[in-house]
Amino acid sequence: MGLLYDQISRDDLKPGDHIYSWRTAFVYAHHGIYVGDGKVIHFTRGGGLETGTGTFLDKFIVSSVPNHGGDNNPCPSCRHQSNLEGVISSCLDCFLSGGNLYIFEYGVSSAIFMARPRGGTCTTAPSDASDEVISRANFLLSRNGFGDYHVFENNCEDFAIYCKTSLVVGKNYVLGRSGQANSFYGLPWASNAIRLFGDLGMRKDAIKVPVENLVDRANTTDSSAIEG
Repeated sequence: MGLLYDQISRDDLKPGDHIYSWRTAFVYAHHGIYVGDGKVIHFTRGGGLETGTGTFLDKFIVSSVPNHGGDNNPCPSCRHQSNLEGVISSCLDCFLSGGNLYIFEYGVSSAIFMARPRGGTCTTAPSDASDEVISRANFLLSRNGFGDYHVFENNCEDFAIYCKTSLVVGKNYVLGRSGQANSFYGLPWASNAIRLFGDLGMRKDAIKVPVENLVDRANTTDSSAIEG
């Protein structure tokens, strides 16, 4: 376990691992679940969609959807994915998009958590068994069932952490509690103690929710929004 970030080799990857790769000069990272056979299931914001954060991030964050070699040279495995959004499956090369490979750590101590210079690299929450993690990721892929992407409220790290733990916050199934989201709010740079307090592994209101219930809740919310 590295003190800063946990870069790993492809040979060390195991199905069910939560992996990530830094984008745009370490401004943010893209997260996903490695499911084996060189494939990653991840949650994306489609090409051309506005970030709309109202912060400096709007100048830096572009689509996290893979684009292997440009539109004229699509990946032979994934084909064109630049206009996809939601939960998708990509090969590892497309997921990394030329970046390095890192593994997200689970069940770290409070001391290790606070020693990390920024959020989005680890959590004190323990991971579930790999087969459960992969099953959740595949279920969400089959239903495209993780709602609309939002960099603060529902992002790729939230997706991967949910797949690994099935944890959400409170009876309203609140997401958007990832370390990366907290970093964007500017908290962890000044106070890692505040970031630790907000970590899912430390929260008393974090509850486990079956993936079927999460998808049903998302569908109900979407239907209500349409009717409204």
